[in-house]
Amino acid sequence: MSSHLERVQEELRKRNEQALKGGGEERIKKQHAAGKLTARERIDLLLDKDSFVEMDRLRVHSCTDFDMDKKRIPGDAVVTGHGKVNGRPVAVFSQDFTVFGGTLSRVFAQKVCKVMDMALRSGMPVVGLNDSGGARIQEGVDSLGGYADIFLRNTLASGVVPQISCILGPCAGGAVYSPALTDFILMSESTSYMFITGPEVIHAVTREEVTKEALGGADTHNAVSGVAHFKGLDDRDVLEETRKLLSYLPQSNRDKPPPQTPKDIADRDVEGIEDIIPDDLRKPYDMAAIIRRTVDEGSFFEVHKFWAKNIVVGFARINGEVVGIVANQPMHLAGCLDINASVKAGRFVRFLDAFNIPIITFVDVPGFLPGTQQEYGGIIRHGAKLLYAFCEATVPKITIITRRGYGGAYDVMSSKHIRGDFNYAYPTAEIAVMGSEGAVRILYGRDLAAIEDEEDREERKQELVDEYEEKFGNPFKAAELGFIDELLQFKDTRRRIIGSLGLLRSKKAGNPWKKHGNIPL
Repeated sequence: MSSHLERVQEELRKRNEQALKGGGEERIKKQHAAGKLTARERIDLLLDKDSFVEMDRLRVHSCTDFDMDKKRIPGDAVVTGHGKVNGRPVAVFSQDFTVFGGTLSRVFAQKVCKVMDMALRSGMPVVGLNDSGGARIQEGVDSLGGYADIFLRNTLASGVVPQISCILGPCAGGAVYSPALTDFILMSESTSYMFITGPEVIHAVTREEVTKEALGGADTHNAVSGVAHFKGLDDRDVLEETRKLLSYLPQSNRDKPPPQTPKDIADRDVEGIEDIIPDDLRKPYDMAAIIRRTVDEGSFFEVHKFWAKNIVVGFARINGEVVGIVANQPMHLAGCLDINASVKAGRFVRFLDAFNIPIITFVDVPGFLPGTQQEYGGIIRHGAKLLYAFCEATVPKITIITRRGYGGAYDVMSSKHIRGDFNYAYPTAEIAVMGSEGAVRILYGRDLAAIEDEEDREERKQELVDEYEEKFGNPFKAAELGFIDELLQFKDTRRRIIGSLGLLRSKKAGNPWKKHGNIPL
C-alpha cells in the first residue's frame, strides 16, 4: 500500500471516528443521564439489524461567525440515511442533541432534504427522529431558510409517501411545523415536548404559569390538543411503536399495504355482538369490543387513542389485509360527533384514501353534539371536514350501522349517499332523522301540552313514541329504499366484510379533474 493511500485511509478513519462520536463522550453521557438515547442508538433500534446505510456522514457546517469555524464536527447535528424496517426500505434522519444541542444549520437542513428527496423519488416512508434545540442562532436567517426547505418537502411528500415524526426531546418554535405536516406524531412521555412558545415567553406576555410538560408534553398533545397520535414510555417504546405502525403502511401511494398470512379463520362467526349492544338506546357500550371481535385476532392498532374518544380510528387486518377503521364510540358523549371527533376522523380518512387502504366504518351516532361551545367553535365547518373526506374517498368503503344512524350524522358516516360501496345494518338498528322522543316532541308538542292531566299526557306521549318507533325506529325503510344493502346477522359481520373487500379488490373510482379541492379548513 502506498504511503499516500495509507494517509488518506487514516484521515478517513479519523473523520469517521469523530462523526460516530457526535458531540463526544461527555455529551453522550449527559444524553443518557437525561433518559435519552443518542441519534445513532435510536436508528439502530428503529431499523432492522445492520441495515442502515448512512449518507453525508462527513458534511460540516460552513458558518464562520462567532468562532463557529473552530467548532466543526463531521455530520453536523443530524444523522441521515436509509435502512429497512421489517425488510422494507425506509428513509430516516435522526437529530443529534450532543452536537450543538441538535440545532438546525443550513447543512443540517440540506442533509434532511436530500433523504426526503430520495424517499420521494424512490417511493419509501420517511421517519424523522426529533431531538433539537431549534434554529442555530449563529446562522441566523440561513437556519430559518433551512426549516422552510424542509417544510416544502413535507408538503410535497404529503399523500405520496408516509411521513412519521418521533418526538424524543425538545421540539419548539418553528421546528414543530415539520412534524405537524407529517402523517403521524409519536412522543416520549419521559423526555419530549412540543410548543410554539415556551413557558418563559408565555409568562412574560400573559403572566400565566405553566411547565414544559403541562404546556407541550406527551400527555398534553395526546389527550388535550390532539397534535400527537401515539405516546410511549421512552425512546425504546416509541421506536417499537413506530416499527409496528410502519407494518400497516404501504411504501407509497403507488402501493398497497403489505398483506400478511392470515392468522385467523376467514369465515368464522363473530360471537357475542348482540350481547354487547344494549336494547336500551340510552345505555353505552364499547364499540372497540365489536371491532376487536371482527378483525383478525390481535390486529387492531388504535390511532389517536387518548383524544376525541367519542370516535375510534385505527388500523387492523382482516384476513391478513390491512384496513382502516372509523367508528363512533358510545362510551363517550354517546358517540356524538363533535369538533374534535370530526377533525380526528376526517384526517384519518384522508390518509387512508391517499394510501389505498380500505375503510370500514362502524356507525352508532345520535347526531352532532349540541351546544353553544360547539356552534361558536365552528362545528359546521369542522363537521364538514369529515363529510368532505368520506365523499372524496375512492378506496373501498364498507359501512355497518350497529345501533343508531340519526340525522345529518347518518349521512356523514360513510352512508350510501356519499358513495359507500356496501352499507349494512344490524336488524336492531335505527335509521331516522332523530330519536323517537325528540321526534314526538317536535311533531306532537302542542297536542301533548294541551293535555292537562300529567299522567294522561305521559301515557299519550308514550303511545306516540311507541308508534313512531314502530314506524321509523328500525332499518327497514332504509333497506326498502336501497340505502342499506343488507340487514346483517351479527355473526356474519366478518364474513360479509371479507366478501365485500374481495369484490372491491379491483374497484376503480375517481373524482372530477381538479388541481385540488377546497376542504373546509
